[in-house]
Amino acid sequence: MFSWAKQQLANVAGTQEPEYGPTAIQAVGKQEGDPEHTILTKADMKWKTMESTCVETQTFYFTAENGHFGYIQVLYNNIAGLRITCQFNCQVFYPDRKSLWASDPLANHGFDEEQYSFYADGVSVELSEDGSSYTIKSAVNENAMVNVKITRAAPGFVPGKNGTSNYGTDPKAPWGSMRHAFWPRCNVEGAIITKDGEIDVKGRGMLSHALQGMKPHHAAARWNFANFQSPTYSAILMEFTTPTSYGSTVVGVGGVATDGKLLFAGTSAECKHLGKKQDSDNDWPEPTSASYRWEGKTDDGKEASAHLEGELGERLQRVDVMAEVPGFVKVIIASAAGTKPYIYQYSPKMTLEVKEGDEVKKEEGSLYCEATFIC
Repeated sequence: MFSWAKQQLANVAGTQEPEYGPTAIQAVGKQEGDPEHTILTKADMKWKTMESTCVETQTFYFTAENGHFGYIQVLYNNIAGLRITCQFNCQVFYPDRKSLWASDPLANHGFDEEQYSFYADGVSVELSEDGSSYTIKSAVNENAMVNVKITRAAPGFVPGKNGTSNYGTDPKAPWGSMRHAFWPRCNVEGAIITKDGEIDVKGRGMLSHALQGMKPHHAAARWNFANFQSPTYSAILMEFTTPTSYGSTVVGVGGVATDGKLLFAGTSAECKHLGKKQDSDNDWPEPTSASYRWEGKTDDGKEASAHLEGELGERLQRVDVMAEVPGFVKVIIASAAGTKPYIYQYSPKMTLEVKEGDEVKKEEGSLYCEATFIC
């Protein structure tokens, strides 16, 4: 009875859940009969817009030829089926490492009839008729006016059968979920207009369409993300660790692509923090060096792998996710749910080693990576 009451409180207030153990998460790609990955079709790009608690995002990352990089994001947030909010976010890092951040709430959001494209006052994110490109336009912030097109340059994929991990003690009736879909290698064109001038974003990019079908801090306690782009290769990794309520289970997904081809993709992707230092402001173990590894098989059955490893260098930013929450509320939330989310962002140059069978190739490129600590 006490566990049930605690769960009900968690559902409403977001407090810590009971410890169900690792069997209460059915990790993507790890169930019997699951493929390593599934190639995306246009139908897979629909917004889900769940009627219960969820956070759904489309995030378009760009690595421009002129040294700028960053991302453009649409965020759809449903709070317990009672309130829906949408946000448009734009972050640009300049070659000298200074940054631009714009985050704006959206009014009058909506979707096209088939749920492919998103609209709101001053914003449109439209999927092309053939499903191969998005055009993103925003005029909601005068310091980040966006007119960008991102075109898929290699097949998109979901890990496993449908990209989804389910949470719950009854696999047939999950109470939560996590889904990721990717376009790992894209061509980007267009501009972001700021008060200081126009930023040309022509270059390479990737798309992550993510859906957390439950409270974010119940789904994951930590995250690692990597987006590597070089002239020949794109390598992306998304890894999360569940809270102790689900056995601190690690789920890693990702893939490696080149122009016109997905080399391999699936659920054998991992990140390790090789060096750490304690952040004196919040006690999180900030990474100083890291290793990213992917394994899989090519379409013709060859064993394949990829590896990045090195120093992360000076961080771009440390983002206090709850910075705008009043201090006393932050203390209550942290004590009730153990939640104090921070994101550490880095952009080192690294060399990717790719193995296909007996063939080994290496190429330097630009890595954008994040380490997120939640609870």
